[in-house]
Amino acid sequence: MHAPSPDLPRPGIAATRIGIGLLQGLLLYLLYRAGTDMAWPATVPRLFIPLLGVAVIAPVVAISGLGQLTRRQLLLWTAAVAAVVASLAFYDVWRMEGAWRPPPPTPRAPEPSPQLCLSLVAGFFIAHALVLAGALEKRRIASYDACFETAWKLGVQLAFSGVFVGVTWIVLHLGATLFALIKLDFLRRAIGESWFAIPVTTFAFACAMHLTDLRPAIVQGIRNLLLVLLSWLLPVLVLLVGGFLASLPFTGLEPLWATRSAAGALLATAAAFVILVNAAWQNGALVAARPVALAARIAALLLVPVVLLAIYALALRVNEYGWTDERVLAAACMLVAACYAGGYAAAGARRGWLRGLAGVNIAAAFTVLAVLLALLTPLADPARLATNDQLARLDAGKVTPADFDVGYLRFDGARYGPAALALLEAQTGRPGAAELRARIAAVRKLQGRHQIDRLGPAPRLADNLRVWPAGARLPDSFLAMDWAAESNTPFLPDCLLRNGQTCDALVLDLDRDGQDEVLLVGEGRTRSVAFARTDARWRVAGTYATGNACPGWQQALRDGKFGLQPPAWQDLEVAGRRFPMQVQIEPEGDCRPERRAEADAPGP
Repeated sequence: MHAPSPDLPRPGIAATRIGIGLLQGLLLYLLYRAGTDMAWPATVPRLFIPLLGVAVIAPVVAISGLGQLTRRQLLLWTAAVAAVVASLAFYDVWRMEGAWRPPPPTPRAPEPSPQLCLSLVAGFFIAHALVLAGALEKRRIASYDACFETAWKLGVQLAFSGVFVGVTWIVLHLGATLFALIKLDFLRRAIGESWFAIPVTTFAFACAMHLTDLRPAIVQGIRNLLLVLLSWLLPVLVLLVGGFLASLPFTGLEPLWATRSAAGALLATAAAFVILVNAAWQNGALVAARPVALAARIAALLLVPVVLLAIYALALRVNEYGWTDERVLAAACMLVAACYAGGYAAAGARRGWLRGLAGVNIAAAFTVLAVLLALLTPLADPARLATNDQLARLDAGKVTPADFDVGYLRFDGARYGPAALALLEAQTGRPGAAELRARIAAVRKLQGRHQIDRLGPAPRLADNLRVWPAGARLPDSFLAMDWAAESNTPFLPDCLLRNGQTCDALVLDLDRDGQDEVLLVGEGRTRSVAFARTDARWRVAGTYATGNACPGWQQALRDGKFGLQPPAWQDLEVAGRRFPMQVQIEPEGDCRPERRAEADAPGP
């Protein structure tokens, strides 16, 4: 490990790191309270999310950089990190303004997107390692040896700091349990409070980062052991992937494409190759054991067909259905994978211990940073690119208004999707404008993307509903109901909304008021739904929990072998409101033949 910064003597680094950790804990606690109380700045998402991002990432960068960067370098780099995080978080909030979000049960603080969180963690890990390595060698771009040592040291530090935080909380809970044994619960109550939990967590993390920084030999030993273990997995993966590729000429590609997840599996395979090849090669100073070295060379060459297959799989999906945000992200991953594949193949084809791999890894690191930055800005925002592509496909006639994916724009298009739907609504002169407006109006009634399949043509209830007993018929008013308008009603069976979904329908007077109700029983459903007529419309009156019914119960219903019984327990009425008893279902052991014989009575 290199000498400490001349501007900050090592004895003061521990106190400074702990101070930064406690300050981070205080800031995160204040933001947490603002979020739970819905107080300022949580009421201003454009301010709250950037503050939250800076409070999480910038202190970690500062703690890690102490002792490795000069004071001026540390201040400039931490300020740059804070500025970039705040800018990207601001755009993340802006892009989601006006976008669909699932309605929360109670008002809650805004949250950053998972895409932003993962990208910031990955991006700043790479960028911070490059900066530390450059500072170590006093170069803008450090040698691969310095990058390798710095990145692995930082990765092991972060991993063990996370483990240390977890163990700290285990010890605290153990101590709370011991005090509770003697009727002292002050520690148990304290660790459940955010004012205690958040600062303790950041304090423990800062301590762990400092302690691991003081023992570089231990960190290096752990790293070497991990790399050796990983490297021996490479021959296994080479055999598996080689067998897979050798099988393709005999099986063809159709089974692969039929999975609809081929691109993701192939990308994961490429990532595994990159990790294991680097575990074997490390910094190139030592040649691995012969089986591992041979497997590394073969893996470097196999990367090319694996990545090409992934690109081809994605191209087929895009050509058929167009771009979505997930496909844009997959394309970004494939761009990085292609950089690795081309460079590793060139290294594998040359003599020597994979010469040239160092330059490929450094170039790929900068490529990853550039790709992440593009994805987190309007330049390559997946939602913006996908929305524009879907509109272009509609304008070019590649997709008809009846098949246009209004559901994707409504639920997954960030702010760009709803804006595109509004634009389409305003264009009354385009072909199929009326149908588009009708589908847009329908998608706005849905409560989530899980209901998108309800956008198809209304089902013919006569085809979906099997009426029992044979010869009976449903009321005309029930068949004439616009069930699509009731699609958000709880427990509404799918057979009223989708084609191809069937239900058994029984017409009977369930409440003995002289008017028939309709009972719908879907295949495999845990609830049977009863409908009652109120004035000119039908509504869900209630449900029967039939998930624990005896075998053959549905056929017994069809055959009329059931009866209507008064409740075994009377309802409880309190302040004018009735509460029925929620009776525990009898166990399956009570599905005895004699009990079933009792039910073999004529229907009502």
